[in-house]
Amino acid sequence: MMASPLVRKSLTRLFPNNSSSFFICKCKSYNVYYYFSTSNSKEKQPPPIVNTTGRGTATVSDFLLHRHHFSPEATKQVASVLPLIKNPHKSDSLLSFLRNSGFSNPQLEKTVKSRPELLSADLDKIIKPKIKIFQDFGFSPSDIPEIISKEPLVFHCSANNRIIPALSVLNGLLGSVPEVAKLLKLSGWFLVLDLEKTLVPNVEFLKSCGISMDQITKLIYTFPRFFLHKPQVMKTFVDKADAMGVDRSSGMFIHAARVAGSMTNETWELKLKTLRDLGFSEDDILRAFRNVPFVFAVSAKKIREVTELLLGTGKFDMSCIVNYPTSLLYSIEKRYKPRIQVLTILEEKNLIKKWPSLGTFHLLSDAKFFNKFVHPHLNEVGKVYYGIGEKSSAAKE
Repeated sequence: MMASPLVRKSLTRLFPNNSSSFFICKCKSYNVYYYFSTSNSKEKQPPPIVNTTGRGTATVSDFLLHRHHFSPEATKQVASVLPLIKNPHKSDSLLSFLRNSGFSNPQLEKTVKSRPELLSADLDKIIKPKIKIFQDFGFSPSDIPEIISKEPLVFHCSANNRIIPALSVLNGLLGSVPEVAKLLKLSGWFLVLDLEKTLVPNVEFLKSCGISMDQITKLIYTFPRFFLHKPQVMKTFVDKADAMGVDRSSGMFIHAARVAGSMTNETWELKLKTLRDLGFSEDDILRAFRNVPFVFAVSAKKIREVTELLLGTGKFDMSCIVNYPTSLLYSIEKRYKPRIQVLTILEEKNLIKKWPSLGTFHLLSDAKFFNKFVHPHLNEVGKVYYGIGEKSSAAKE
């Protein structure tokens, strides 16, 4: 049964034109003093600096490429922003400290390419205190360079007003330093933004909506930035999920809110139009969003291409796709084309009586599909199956 005009109208107005904009704060560097142990005098040091400019400076090419062994590509990128190193000895001490702190050459390159101005930063007031914070929190020597090179802006953020509070909040939320490290390797924004104004109120609000901490912590690893919106923006995401009729007690509610916040009004309208053009009714659209909100994270182009491919087999009709909207989520090249070719050959050779239902066809794992349809008929379909990108390891359960 078709939805009322009111429902249809509500679908098209759920996403305002001024869709959510990611809240980004500006961090300032602060002078924070800590005690440090002296460096190991036995550590291998770079060769002496050779000044080729004659003015107490060094070219980036000489300094990064020849002295610190940066790649030509990285050196060129830094040189386009910072042609000269004004204080080579200061920059040399900084890079040597980071290298002795566990930074690999690729991590150093990534850090300097992202923030060339770090080459002139104060080692004792800016760099060392930030490294010391991570060490004191218990991060491993390998985790620290990986986290910082992910978001070097952390060097410019306040230690006392931003980094330490952020690490404390995350440790309390996730329960251990290794879990915090795991998250920060995915997104360094948790060290840059004010978590007391983003993550903390958002988590509390989602909990008040009936969403469990288990769901929240799982989602934070897969879609970390979702939790860093302004609280008032997060509320609009939840309002959209409510308006679409998603039950707050459903495990899909938090995913519906996340998907609702991931697109602009124009993108939402395009997906609605695509689904309607393909034959989805308003009720079909609402039901799909309530049960499988992930479908709305798929591009309109892919929705159309998958539908046309499945209908083109002549084995499935539109009602099948409406009943199994999850079929729109899978890869055409990696899942559908290999299976369609295998089943077509088996049918032509009378090795199967009929195709499986769409539910079985798209949900069957690669291993189970291989064991059921490919392995028994390797002579007939083996070359085709492997020739389009599948591997024999798929046979393993």
